[in-house]
Amino acid sequence: MRKVIGIGETVLDIIFKQGQPIGAVPGGSVFNGIISLGRAGIPALFISETGNDRVGQHIIQFARDNGVNADNINVFPDSKSPVSLAFLNDNNDAEYLFYKDHPHDQLDFTYPDVQADDIVMFGSFYAVNPVIRPQVAGFLEYARQRGAILYYDVNFRAAHQGEVMKITPNLLENLEMADIVRGSREDFSVLFNKDDAERVYNAEISFYCRKFIYTRGAEPVALIAEGIRKDYPVVDTPTVSTIGAGDNFNAGLVFGMMRHGITREHILNGLSEEQWDQIIHWAQVFSANCCQSINNSISPEFGKSLIQTS
Repeated sequence: MRKVIGIGETVLDIIFKQGQPIGAVPGGSVFNGIISLGRAGIPALFISETGNDRVGQHIIQFARDNGVNADNINVFPDSKSPVSLAFLNDNNDAEYLFYKDHPHDQLDFTYPDVQADDIVMFGSFYAVNPVIRPQVAGFLEYARQRGAILYYDVNFRAAHQGEVMKITPNLLENLEMADIVRGSREDFSVLFNKDDAERVYNAEISFYCRKFIYTRGAEPVALIAEGIRKDYPVVDTPTVSTIGAGDNFNAGLVFGMMRHGITREHILNGLSEEQWDQIIHWAQVFSANCCQSINNSISPEFGKSLIQTS
């Protein structure tokens, strides 16, 4: 049976509205998407680390409670779990402050079983962090050799703008390994000072990867792949929080690939416009559902409805 493997950070998001905390939710960019896939009945596994504290225990239990295999989340005895403060503005978009025990950045895990057509999700600063790069790159190369599909969400935030030069070789290596690349207008503004999908694709992506999805908040999603140039309007959705919007776009796209039986061979040969329509539909549905609560993933009820209709 095919499965999805996520590799990324775990964090506890403490969410503020009008200066007051309104919730605390386990998070992390790839983690949020993997939780949604677990809720939707997709076999899912997560590779990460967490601190030896109540937060870490809570995150691991939360993953298991949502159907995600957490056996590859390592607990380091002398470290504290990262925490982020997310401040929602009037549009329910978030600004972040991160608190992390950086001296304990490390990644020590046994490779999980990877089979052909499994999907590996990776992204954010975790995927380019020089401190853990050897382990991350080693696993991605192993997964690619085993025939997995590699889905890369660039997800590079302004907080790391000063490190762009340092991480560029790792970023380019990720783009080259990826079968599908997604990024937001914010990501490419920070990285390349470009904010147009065609310009970003032609100048920065096309040499490495030919399948590119460019998101820009409430504006249409741009797809550039194998001669297909298409914009997908975003459905107007009342939002409570946009924290997990992009993460769940990723989860929905991966869900669509699993549901519609899209294999690595399909991707290498080039997906049809109809196939792209199908998977981007699911990406938008997942993203919209996530934005309707302060949780970082799709609702358990929506996940159950997907299982029942599979």
